[in-house]
Amino acid sequence: MTPMNFLWPQFLWLLLALPVLIVLYLWLMRRKKKLAMRYASLSIVREAMGAGQSFRRHVPPLIFLLAIAAMLIAASRPTAVVLLPSNNQTIILAMDVSGSMRAADVLPSRIVAAQEAAKGFLKDLPRSVKVGIVAFAGSAQVAQLPTTNREDLYTAIDAFQLQRGTATGNGIMVSLATLFPDAGIDIDKLSGPSRQRGVPIEQAGKPGPKEFVPVAPGSYTSAAIIMLTDGQRTTGVDPLDAAKIAADRGVRVYTVGVGTVDGETIGFEGWSMRVRLDEETLKAVAQKTNADYFYAGTAADLKKVYDTLSSRLTVEKKETEISALFAMVAALLAVVSAGLSIFWFNRIL
Repeated sequence: MTPMNFLWPQFLWLLLALPVLIVLYLWLMRRKKKLAMRYASLSIVREAMGAGQSFRRHVPPLIFLLAIAAMLIAASRPTAVVLLPSNNQTIILAMDVSGSMRAADVLPSRIVAAQEAAKGFLKDLPRSVKVGIVAFAGSAQVAQLPTTNREDLYTAIDAFQLQRGTATGNGIMVSLATLFPDAGIDIDKLSGPSRQRGVPIEQAGKPGPKEFVPVAPGSYTSAAIIMLTDGQRTTGVDPLDAAKIAADRGVRVYTVGVGTVDGETIGFEGWSMRVRLDEETLKAVAQKTNADYFYAGTAADLKKVYDTLSSRLTVEKKETEISALFAMVAALLAVVSAGLSIFWFNRIL
């Protein structure tokens, strides 16, 4: 459990007043007892009250003491890391539309299972979350810019056209260019011959780009990329190079692998191709960006993966001041203390 911190810890010294209040209360009780001994009638009343009544009279002051403690903690402005709904979240679904997605080892087929799982994922997301769609095969392109309009997203997913090749790195890069349209990520020069040696992809071919300062991997909480693929890279940018650029921008790239890990020959309309899921690279991409890799061997597994990602991406851990919580507890304890005192003794404390 994450320890609690305080913005104004100097106020915690006031908690030392609680033992003083306890001693003062005990002194008052002893003084009251001595006064009661002087009057026979009061002594008789005390005996009539019994041990139960004697214990009751200490309960309201004890609860009120706890209320004071909660007030002093609230005054110290405590903070804690809590799960909160994520604000201004944008998610890019980068989906493999290579020819191998026709395979039916994931029923009814890999592409149909991926489409249905993606649409189910969209239904579970809060309406405030923007989602963009990137489709990649031998190249990558934006199928739908980030939007909160779910119908537009469904239409983009249903319109996938399968193509040859698998450019997983391009899928990541186009996703980043969609998230950061002003960052100078040149889509036309992702893997072309004009890429300058030793110059980052987002700077190639760009005159005088602004100086970019890398951030910690996974530190950018306003956006994330989910990349689904069933094969290994056959063309385009190295996905590990693309993952490095995503990591430098703090963007997590969650990778989802579907299909056959050991490799399988898939035939379709007279042609065949050998496909193998490159789990090592997908795991490395996720690890480099401080994200996670998921394997989905069936349509049900794929749905579970998207369910997990939905719950994970719509909340975030954030250090938040919780003074209001302690203030509320203090107020509740004070009301309970006063209520019990009135109910039992017809007075407040």
